[in-house]
Amino acid sequence: MKLSETNITGQIDTEEINISNFLNDVLTGLRQHPKQLQSKYFYDQRGDQLFQDIMGMPEYYLTRCEMDIFENRTADIAFGIQADNTPFDLIELGAGDASKSMHLLRHLKDLETDFRYMPIDISGNILAVLNEKLDKEVPGLDIVSLEGEYFEMLHKASQLSSRRKVILFLGSNIGNMELEEAYRFCFELRKNLNKGDVVMIGFDLKKEPNTILNAYNDKEGVTASFNLNLLERINKELDADFEVGKFEHFETYDPITGACRSYLISLEDQTVSISDAVFHFEANEPVYMEVSQKFSMEDTHKMAVQSGFKAVHSIMDSREWFVDVFWTAL
Repeated sequence: MKLSETNITGQIDTEEINISNFLNDVLTGLRQHPKQLQSKYFYDQRGDQLFQDIMGMPEYYLTRCEMDIFENRTADIAFGIQADNTPFDLIELGAGDASKSMHLLRHLKDLETDFRYMPIDISGNILAVLNEKLDKEVPGLDIVSLEGEYFEMLHKASQLSSRRKVILFLGSNIGNMELEEAYRFCFELRKNLNKGDVVMIGFDLKKEPNTILNAYNDKEGVTASFNLNLLERINKELDADFEVGKFEHFETYDPITGACRSYLISLEDQTVSISDAVFHFEANEPVYMEVSQKFSMEDTHKMAVQSGFKAVHSIMDSREWFVDVFWTAL
């Protein structure tokens, strides 16, 4: 069974609201010091494709590490989430193309597990692609796709069903938040769950610094194109006049804090108009784009405890570069 991800609550089309929010977030970010843009807006149609390209790059180890877990430890994952074998909703936050969770979906389907898959993603385009893909590769799967922000859609998911919840938050998406924000996210996640619900979160572990830095600064420039595409999107959707060639991608990694940070650097003094607003960029001025935080195992346990969860299980890839942890809501 399928349920369209749009207009689930009978509300009017949200396209105008989304554009208004996009504009407000961009203007607010560029008025800050230093200037910044929100990485959640990377994902228009071209951004989706570029990120798929990034995941296939030899330098980008994260996808392969977690894929190793899903391909070779599928039964262990299923054991970690099935708990008391009661029916459950399997909710994936930021589902993307579900290339990793597809292995789990097939396994659960083969076991005739009573569950519903509920992918949540901010990109309606990627959800449409996912629905078509699942129709072909896991026929008969019970799906409800939800387009929007995580907690808003998680609330809708709880309204649609009172069954036990299992949350997947993969790909080290938790690392795309500042640490304080990540703690708030996990605390808010716990507030949206009931005791006994299960969360599976992917954490990229601290490792040799150049391995990490190269993953976000590939030689082919795909990651640079991915970051710069946000300027193209702002031009297209918000009536802006960025000259994209006057900015370049720059990446840093701090092995002490574990923070890998992306910036766009203005290559010259320039002025950019967005809607009715005008912004001046100095030569060499950075625009902060995104953090990709790395963790130790101790970091993950501390986050679980302080957020109201109990860490019950963990599975690492064969190189021990990445870990999927299982937390139970207390």
